[in-house]
Amino acid sequence: MKIEALGHVVIKVSDMAKANEFYEGLLGLPVCAKAEGMTFYSLGNHHDFAVAEVGQDAQPADQQSVGLAHVAFKIGDDLDKLREAKARLDDAEVETMAINHNVTQSLYFSDPDGNGVELYIDASDVWKEDSTRVAHIEPLEL
Repeated sequence: MKIEALGHVVIKVSDMAKANEFYEGLLGLPVCAKAEGMTFYSLGNHHDFAVAEVGQDAQPADQQSVGLAHVAFKIGDDLDKLREAKARLDDAEVETMAINHNVTQSLYFSDPDGNGVELYIDASDVWKEDSTRVAHIEPLEL
């Protein structure tokens, strides 16, 4: 068996309205379809990302639990794109952490349910010659 590509990611949320306001409204992800308890977003495929409502009584995952750590969305190749995203998130009072991975420069934050989200720009092709470079982590000043 050979996996050809990552198809899509689905995360669980407690409140669909809040999730849609966050992912569609704040982050600008384009909605391609809605179904009972689900919203599907497309970045060029039939769908790339979806949220599934599990109910307001659902308990958020503990940060030390096994499971998905975060989902990452590329927002460009230019540091100004990351600065613009940070300003938008700051205006919405979303706490962010900026990290330089050398191969990417990233903003990390959480959605209303505590699901991890990363917005990033590609910064370098150095990983093509040295795959260990993807593990680089240092603070990033924006």
